[in-house]
Amino acid sequence: MTRGGARAVAAAVAALTAIVTVPLLPGPAAAQIHGVRASGKVVIHGHGYGHGHGMSQYGAQGAGLAGKSYRRILHFYYPHTKLAEVGGPLRVLLSVGTSDVTVRPARRLRVRDLGDGKTWRVPTKARHARQWRIRPTLDRARVSSVQYRNASGWHRWNLPGHRKVLRGDGQFSAAGPVGLVLSDGSVRRYRGALRSASPYARATTRDVVNVVSFDQYIRGVLPAEMPSSWSAPALRAQAVAARSFAAWWRRAAGSRYWQVCDTTTCQVYAGVSAETKRTDAAVAATAGRILRYHGKPALTQFSASSGGWTSAGGLPYLPARADPWDDWAGNDYHSWRRRVGVASLENRYPGLGRLTAIRVSRREGHGMWGGRALRVVLRGSRDKVSLSGDDMRWALDLPSTWFSVDLTGARGG
Repeated sequence: MTRGGARAVAAAVAALTAIVTVPLLPGPAAAQIHGVRASGKVVIHGHGYGHGHGMSQYGAQGAGLAGKSYRRILHFYYPHTKLAEVGGPLRVLLSVGTSDVTVRPARRLRVRDLGDGKTWRVPTKARHARQWRIRPTLDRARVSSVQYRNASGWHRWNLPGHRKVLRGDGQFSAAGPVGLVLSDGSVRRYRGALRSASPYARATTRDVVNVVSFDQYIRGVLPAEMPSSWSAPALRAQAVAARSFAAWWRRAAGSRYWQVCDTTTCQVYAGVSAETKRTDAAVAATAGRILRYHGKPALTQFSASSGGWTSAGGLPYLPARADPWDDWAGNDYHSWRRRVGVASLENRYPGLGRLTAIRVSRREGHGMWGGRALRVVLRGSRDKVSLSGDDMRWALDLPSTWFSVDLTGARGG
């Protein structure tokens, strides 16, 4: 990914965070204060994994095992939304790409010049090509050459019509999936087109963008986000949630050269290599379906486990509510326990000195202990530090912000 692509991802994430900011709700009347013993160890008990907004993936599986349909699951986790259809292409920014879009020969491989729309069939067999690539011309913006590699090395292919370069961004497509050659020499296959995209008008580097249909995209997302062995209702609910989430990103992106990314910043997408028969069946059973709210794609956030309560996501269809399906025998994150050292906190905030107490001063107000921690105060021998619940979670590598400190389990540490 180029700097332009990285900056664009950061900007998109900032915009998403601003939209789903959770309002501070009153917590329990009494703040929870826990002294830290000289052992430097504390035991943390908690519930859930992830932010808790929207659908609990383990909860969806629990509901599926209880005989609930995917429509019932979606209605519970995203109230006030309605099923609708989506179509058209989706532009996916690939983090695994390099500035040169290099592909393996494929049946009916074609290259298209996005500058004027012209397309040419690539003569893979005639030139004994092992690889083909679109390489940007470093001294001219939006100009690239098409090259092939055979036993003697790389060569420029002069396009039919006495043209030597593409007049705009270019892309490869074929009769089936196209194999993208990664920087380490391995190959990852993608459906649709692989585009060499300029991140901004005068860029001389490129990002790799996979242009696919929504269902082609979801085929590579679903097995990366949920175990393919899970129940059909859970897989179908996840397919609709993931497709809706991508539709929301596409609408938010507007005319930007990419609309959704392939990492956990958006949702994980691994192309053809991730596809399975069971997840493909779930995609086909829900083909084109998304959730809409007031006629627009819903921001269908999801996380691994709600812990028994979903968390308010700042939107009418992302409420905080008790989740009856998250607690089942296969969910190790519904309730969890971690024994951690506080040295990581002392190292991260050296002004504290020796950590003497942890005070959870504000919670969201739902479930055990008053719910997820919103504000935590660390008191040390020299100073104190106020943190968000998320700061505390990342500092101690906890599954979620729904936690409580237990000193009794830390004795003898």
